[in-house]
Amino acid sequence: MQRRAYLQHSGSLSYLKLAEEQLPDPAPGEVTVEVKAIGLNFADIFAIWGLYSATPEGEFVPGLEYSGVVARVGEGVDGFREGDEVMGVIRFGAYATHLNIDARYLLPLPEGWSFEEGAAYLVQVLTAYYALKELGNIQQGQTVLIHSAAGGVGIWANRIARQYGAFTIGTVGSAGKLDFLREEGYDRGIVRSRAFKEELGEALSGRELHLIMECIGGPVLKVGYEMLAPQGRMVVYGSARYASVGNRPNYLKLAWYYLTRPRIDPQKMIESNKGVLGFNLIWLYHKVDLMHELLGELQGMDLGKPHVGHTFPLEQLRDAIRLFQSGKTVGKVVVRR
Repeated sequence: MQRRAYLQHSGSLSYLKLAEEQLPDPAPGEVTVEVKAIGLNFADIFAIWGLYSATPEGEFVPGLEYSGVVARVGEGVDGFREGDEVMGVIRFGAYATHLNIDARYLLPLPEGWSFEEGAAYLVQVLTAYYALKELGNIQQGQTVLIHSAAGGVGIWANRIARQYGAFTIGTVGSAGKLDFLREEGYDRGIVRSRAFKEELGEALSGRELHLIMECIGGPVLKVGYEMLAPQGRMVVYGSARYASVGNRPNYLKLAWYYLTRPRIDPQKMIESNKGVLGFNLIWLYHKVDLMHELLGELQGMDLGKPHVGHTFPLEQLRDAIRLFQSGKTVGKVVVRR
């Protein structure tokens, strides 16, 4: 089967090229998916730049999640048939018109969902749920601080935390997103600024801060850690401050951010009774049974549909990535065929 795929050598977005190539038949246990929509994630940007340790060597196809239609079924696959509408995750390879994937990493597209919505779900809802439940040990009535609150992970984190009766505080990079936070049911919204510590204190209004969904880094991370209550937990799943718009990262800026990053002394944690945990979704990809267990639990929650904020055609993938880099997005950025 001929397919079109975006091929990439790590280092620069300018290396990304759309090419035609031959896709082999699906191996036993695999299916071929005709991709209809692709979800963008920050891991895509860092893989393209060569800053993500899980990035494949040499030329590769970026992309972690997609939705589409089953085109071919390999030997031994019982759960799917040609023509089934599906959504799935892949350890890179989604920026393509067709792909082969182990059938264990596919789920049926929920009834009433568009392909765009299917491509906007798995990576970010799994990130939010695993971070809050498994690592953050979220409990009823706790106070949760969620950074990048209008982004895909942030939206799901708020919806999940509200299931636990949590008081949620969301932070965003611009005031134009605050109305969206109110619509999504956040209890408080903050625009990150130099006054972040004071504004966070006002938003807490005497409440203890139990759990932080941290994806910014730098001073914001430091302030959050300082304000965590005893036995509070910070779950770090990204570092958006290292992102910028452009083909290549600003290496001088990255070096400065790295050298001036917050230092947290593990021995001091004994005195403060606080914890920091890191999380990379690629790790969960290799725990397929756990992944399905978590998705089963999520199905029991009334979380609603994904919020797709921006849609681009496949041929404008670079434009979609540049908008995603800008931090001016709300919800998920999806590329549609």
